[in-house]
Amino acid sequence: MKHAKRLQSLMLGALLLAAGLPSWAVNDSQGGPAVNQLNFQQPVTQIAADVYQLHNWMMWICVAIFIGVFGVMFYSIFKHRKSLGHKPATFHESTTVEIAWTVVPFVIIILMALPATKTVVAMKDTSNADITIKATGMQWKWGYDYLKGEGEGISFLSNLSTPRAQVVDASQAKGDNYLLEVDNPVVVPVNKKIRIVTTATDVIHAWGVPAFSVKQDAIPGFVRDTWFRAEKVGTYRGNCYELCGKEHAFMPIVVNVVSNEDYQKWVDGKKKEMAAKADDPNKTWTVDELKQRGEKVYAANCVACHQANGKGVPGAFPALDGSPVVTGPKAAQIGIVLNGQRGMPAFKQTLSETEIAAVITYTRNSWTNKASENIVQPAEVVAARK
Repeated sequence: MKHAKRLQSLMLGALLLAAGLPSWAVNDSQGGPAVNQLNFQQPVTQIAADVYQLHNWMMWICVAIFIGVFGVMFYSIFKHRKSLGHKPATFHESTTVEIAWTVVPFVIIILMALPATKTVVAMKDTSNADITIKATGMQWKWGYDYLKGEGEGISFLSNLSTPRAQVVDASQAKGDNYLLEVDNPVVVPVNKKIRIVTTATDVIHAWGVPAFSVKQDAIPGFVRDTWFRAEKVGTYRGNCYELCGKEHAFMPIVVNVVSNEDYQKWVDGKKKEMAAKADDPNKTWTVDELKQRGEKVYAANCVACHQANGKGVPGAFPALDGSPVVTGPKAAQIGIVLNGQRGMPAFKQTLSETEIAAVITYTRNSWTNKASENIVQPAEVVAARK
């Protein structure tokens, strides 16, 4: 297998070099797809194991039907062909045959339906969960809120962490987890039942992790749920599975399954981190302080649509560089960022007052923009929320 992978990589490299493109070794993604993978990912939940067995069981049933049906058909064609002197039969019906081709498919369907129904019913049983996490899909990232259980109150956004330069520049080397890595993964304890509640803020998304056999649509205005119980410590990767816009491929899902002790440490650390980031909205910031923080907020939330240079995407997303909204009165821009406008999502639920003030200040002082009202304080955003 190692020699086969090496040969495949060499062949791929030769093709890329012939095309004038750089080549890199292709390795398995940790917790994601593997090189030359032909079957499902290795299951790490009981549901995933059941699905894996069902898949194999039904595949062999289909193979047996294929061999049986086409075997009889080709045997009949070969052994009873006209060149051997056979003449076509003249019978019109056979009660025995009709009973057989009714009973046999019925038995096959029952053999397939019983275990499949049992598994589907188990998939839908989200009761008695140890931890409940809300996953909110948005263009183009995930928001997570720990609603019940250990870790209750923790909230964070999870963004693609693959450097933007790798995405836009084909000549740059890609990591093994290219487009399947995030800045803030979901963390859960091993052998605990985790209920995932899904919804969305804009369009339909879907939350899923193949190793868990979990996939659930996230629909604006609706709440749906699914669950998993990971039986093995490790990192597991998925993605948004519903076409949701131009950055659909850039909103991966990463779940870190850890021991109970490590989970407790993560919860304590995350709560301290959240407390440290809880800014006083009455604090007065300098322009430079807001610009420095606003650049990070912009990179995490705005760059996908408006681009790093602020030029936007013509015909789809407006430019912020030279925009009359950005260079005009700041009240209008505060309102748009808070409440959204013409396809732009509202950020009043996902960003704090300080983050909104920072990103607005950043845009009003970046590129060629030199707005007269060049600074927005968090207190102004608090006032605009009312």
